[in-house]
Amino acid sequence: MSRLRGLALDAWRGWERFFFTPTSTAPLAVLRIAFGLVVTLWTATQLPNLFAFYGPDGVLPQPPAIGPWQWGLLTTSNSVAVLSVVFLATLLAGIALTIGASPRIAAVVVLLGLIAFERRNPYVLNSGDILLRVMAVYLVFAPSGESLSWDRWRRDRAHFWEFPRRAPWAMRMLQVQVSIIYLAAVWAKLQGDPWRNGTAVSFALRMLDQLRAPPPELIAGSGLLTEWLTFGTLLIELSVGIFVWNRRLRPWVLGAGALLHLGIEVFIMVGFFSIGMWVLYLVFLSPDWTERTVLRLRDRLRARRAPAPEPARENAREPVVSET
Repeated sequence: MSRLRGLALDAWRGWERFFFTPTSTAPLAVLRIAFGLVVTLWTATQLPNLFAFYGPDGVLPQPPAIGPWQWGLLTTSNSVAVLSVVFLATLLAGIALTIGASPRIAAVVVLLGLIAFERRNPYVLNSGDILLRVMAVYLVFAPSGESLSWDRWRRDRAHFWEFPRRAPWAMRMLQVQVSIIYLAAVWAKLQGDPWRNGTAVSFALRMLDQLRAPPPELIAGSGLLTEWLTFGTLLIELSVGIFVWNRRLRPWVLGAGALLHLGIEVFIMVGFFSIGMWVLYLVFLSPDWTERTVLRLRDRLRARRAPAPEPARENAREPVVSET
């Protein structure tokens, strides 16, 4: 009984260390900046089709029927004016997140904006948009403005380049989210025959309306290569979901995952999913390495902005040449 109690106590202490031991906020600040840039870009890409996709005179004149708890700003009002306000507010909130101006409030506005667009017309969005929404939820509660932010500059300019230590529970939850995403993806794919018999990638490379660029016939026309790519995708996703928690294997599995998403992004139109996953990988940045890298970039910028030293002036007199 005492041994069981000791194991439970050790598990509880490990839980507290993992989620609540204060650590540098540098990785969180980098994540906030990257996420803010992506959300700003996402919102800007909605502009060309804003009224066609979400307006009362577009492809979906009325919001679809949703459950009582699936509320959104654009489902309560179907006017062009409200749509314009939601778009502008989401865009400005993305910029505010990037620079760290009231980032918690900005994250709330981004979250409400993403939900509004997704609930108004879910048929033009995909899993990448849901991924951005999930990340926004955690940034609502995370102390992302403690470092590299406008709030930090305004509050304590003398210590702007320092990184206060805070409980990393939000970053830990996002790390757990990475594993959940990949393990759930593997489980879902194994329920279908194409992934079990090795033909899934072959089908994906033949969806002409979803292709960004036609793949080389050497790949698309080879049953052996597409079979390797199919099982390789499952292996990479499973490896990331499990071995990302091993410090030695983490760079390798994340590198493989990044290359996987790069290949998907090059050939298949998947919205912001690949970009969102690259941003999500930032939750595994080493705090010490992130601090050193940020400060090194700061020093390089300062060196470039520093005025060049003036050449030394010699006051020596011209030599006198005597005639002989």
